[in-house]
Amino acid sequence: MSDIYESAATSLGLFSSPCLTKVELRVVCKGISDRDALSKPDPCVVIKMQSHGQWLEVDRTEVIRSCINPTFSKVFTLDYYFEEVQRLRFELYDMNSSHNGMREIDCLGAMECTLGQIVSQRKLCRALLKQSNTVGKSMITITAEELTGNDDYVELSFSARKLDDKDFFSKSDPFLEIYRVNDDGTQQLVYRTETVMNNLNPVWKTFKTSLNCLCSGDHERILKCTVWDWDSNGKHDFIGEFEATFKEMRGAIDGKQVQWECINPKYKVKKKNYRNSGIVILNQCKIIKMHSFLDYIMGGCQIQFTVAIDFTASNGDPRNSCSLHYIHPYQPNEYLKALVAVGEICQDYDSDKMFPAFGFGARIPSDFKVSHDFAINFNEENPECAGIQGVVEAYQNCLPKIQLYGPTNIAPIIQKVANSASEEVHTREAMQYFILLILTDGVITDMADTREAIVHASHLPMSIIIVGVGNADFTDMQTLDGDDGILRSPKGEPVLRDIVQFVPFRNFKHASPAALAKTVLAEVPNQVVDYYNSKGIKPKVPSEFEAPRTFGH
Repeated sequence: MSDIYESAATSLGLFSSPCLTKVELRVVCKGISDRDALSKPDPCVVIKMQSHGQWLEVDRTEVIRSCINPTFSKVFTLDYYFEEVQRLRFELYDMNSSHNGMREIDCLGAMECTLGQIVSQRKLCRALLKQSNTVGKSMITITAEELTGNDDYVELSFSARKLDDKDFFSKSDPFLEIYRVNDDGTQQLVYRTETVMNNLNPVWKTFKTSLNCLCSGDHERILKCTVWDWDSNGKHDFIGEFEATFKEMRGAIDGKQVQWECINPKYKVKKKNYRNSGIVILNQCKIIKMHSFLDYIMGGCQIQFTVAIDFTASNGDPRNSCSLHYIHPYQPNEYLKALVAVGEICQDYDSDKMFPAFGFGARIPSDFKVSHDFAINFNEENPECAGIQGVVEAYQNCLPKIQLYGPTNIAPIIQKVANSASEEVHTREAMQYFILLILTDGVITDMADTREAIVHASHLPMSIIIVGVGNADFTDMQTLDGDDGILRSPKGEPVLRDIVQFVPFRNFKHASPAALAKTVLAEVPNQVVDYYNSKGIKPKVPSEFEAPRTFGH
């Protein structure tokens, strides 16, 4: 009976689920041509990603006034998938000539590439193409860095006092730039504050940056900090500079101030009594711990995977080749394909690989009463099957023994898994997260009870995936997937988190092999992180648990 399992796995072309990586991109432009002879351009770069043949804006940099060689402070963070071609387009605009957004005429050039090209080269330098597709003189350089384990963020609040006055008729307009000094001696702009006008004692806005961006996770790395007096013509006056490390900045964690003298090297040489060009103060340093899905998984959190299969009469007699439950000797039906696609990936995160499997909507032996949460191995004390193959075998064995009936009620099975998940809540530990996969051929009949059950489950460590099998009208099912709006119980109580993902299997009949699993599981990592973060539950560190971790099929 394992032949049908292997056939399903083969037809789906299953492989290990790829690990999602985040990539940070930084942008520098050189030699931007002046379109307006009277003034320099005010450049801004827009990044777009291709989706279904269309270019969609992902993000954009800040606008830098009067500058032909801008180094943008904005960092783009993108999800990188090794198995996908992610096409990107960088468009350079002059914001000087438009006050109402961007017009086509403002575009100074564009460059297209893939995220893979940037990542593989780490630094991609290309000429910008003009709208006529001719090569212009402007160059764009994109630098990529992988966001590694240093996913923590740091919140910094800077101010300064007694800065040198660089303006004749008013006080200086200071802004602060922080550069990271890389291993090869090059400098990378980390952050540029806003300009505080006409003020020698500026208080800059608090800002947040990743520890990876600030110092590549190296607390001793030199950070070069420069204070400038902003000038509308783009020729900013140098006030002074100082060097710092994140280790020094951490001194401001307990509300203490950390101070640096802002030094102008030229003045230091020329002026005998020169002390400094002002004092820069770090008033607050706050580390924000960001836990990822992998932090929880590596901390021992197990994904408890449960399957529920629709055995209502609308599926058709399993002995008939038209039935959705028909067992073909070599060609797996849609129920099997969906089960294997999702189960194969989930089983990697469950060390014992024992999966509870239930059926609903059938009359079952021995009294042939309708049940909406029966174990398909007919062992109510232990409904677990050994691996996904065990679920497939139990499914095939139970089909001849039951009578397909109705109605299509899924609230009982949601409540059953929710009962297990609620026991996990009391532990206050991130050890078990429940995923319920419901495979059904039609619109459910207990919608009110199901909505109630989902709202209750949204407070628990669980997610629900519903795959619609066959060609029924699944419009009503979309309401359970909170993407279009907030799901509410019949009493009006909203879901605490969006935990339901619904997809019709027919959308994936002709799609790439792993597309179904990818779509239905895409939201699960965020749902896991959102749940534990909302409860203030941190991942365990690997040394805190003793259970052996086993991965792979």
